Amino acid sequence: MEPSSRTGTPPAAESASRAGLPLQAWQAQHELAVPGSGRGLLAPPPLRAVLFDLDGTLLDTAPDLIHTANQLLEEHGQLALPEGSFGPVVSHGSAAMIQRGFHIAHDDPRMEALRSRYLDLYHQQVSRLTSPFTGILELLDAIEHRGLRWGVVTNKPAWLSNPLLRDLGLAERASCIVCGDTVAHRKPHPAPVTHACELLDVAPAEAVLVGDAMRDVTAGQAAGTSTLVALFGYICAEDEPTRWGANGLLGHPLELLRWLDRDTVSITDGPLPYLDAGAAPLLSVPGSRTG
Repeated sequence: MEPSSRTGTPPAAESASRAGLPLQAWQAQHELAVPGSGRGLLAPPPLRAVLFDLDGTLLDTAPDLIHTANQLLEEHGQLALPEGSFGPVVSHGSAAMIQRGFHIAHDDPRMEALRSRYLDLYHQQVSRLTSPFTGILELLDAIEHRGLRWGVVTNKPAWLSNPLLRDLGLAERASCIVCGDTVAHRKPHPAPVTHACELLDVAPAEAVLVGDAMRDVTAGQAAGTSTLVALFGYICAEDEPTRWGANGLLGHPLELLRWLDRDTVSITDGPLPYLDAGAAPLLSVPGSRTG
C-alpha cells in the first residue's frame, strides 16, 4: 500500500522510503518523534543475536507433517488429503493436524490416541522431506560471518526438534536450541525467549526474534526483543500479520540482512517497513496494512 499525505508522514520521508531508505532510519537522522509516543527516537543497542522459530521459519517442515497426517488417515481406512487441506493449520501442532484430517474436535475421545500415533510416525521420518527455506542457509552463513550468534526457539518438543536439526546439520551451528519442553512455558509466553537470551548471554533488546505466527511476536515483545514476521512461512490470508504489531515483515529470509546491516533503527509503536525481497521497503504506518 503506497503511503499518502493523509497519514501524516512527511513527504521527505515518503521520498526516502521510495529511494530505499527505511522510514526508521530517516526518522532517526531527522530526530523525529515516534508517532503517538510523545518521545524522541533513541537507537536501541546493536543486535547481537537472531532467534528463529523452527517450523515455517527456519525449516519447511510441512511436507513431513502433511505426509504423516496422510499416513495416519490411511491407517484408519481414510483417503489421503491434498496438501492444501492442511495449509491453514500446518504450523499449529499435531492436534490441529488431526482435527483437520479427521474432522474431529479437540476434545474428541479419540484425540489422544491419534495424536500419540501421529507423533510416533512423524518421529520416524522427521527429516525425510524437510529442508531449510530458500535463502536460510545463506542467511545463517551471513549471520555467522558478521560474528553474530543465532538460535532456535520452538514449541516443538526436544525429542523431535533436536534430531531434526541434527539431521540437517544445524544443531551444531545453533548457539542455543530452546524447545517446547525446555522451560515450563511455551510461546506465546515470553519464558522461552528470555531463556534463549540468557543462554546466548545477550540482553533481550540485543536480539531479534523471527517467526511466522502471532505467538512468536507476542512472546518476543513480552520478552523485550525486536520481532520480525516471516511472510515466507505458514501464514494464511486470514492471519493478517500486518496487525500483529511486529517491528517488520520479511518477504524473504535474506531480507533480514537489511536489518542486521542498518546504521540506525528505532523500535516504534507500529511495524517497520515491509521488507520485500528485491524491492525498496514501503512505509508502514501504525494501524495500517502494508504489503
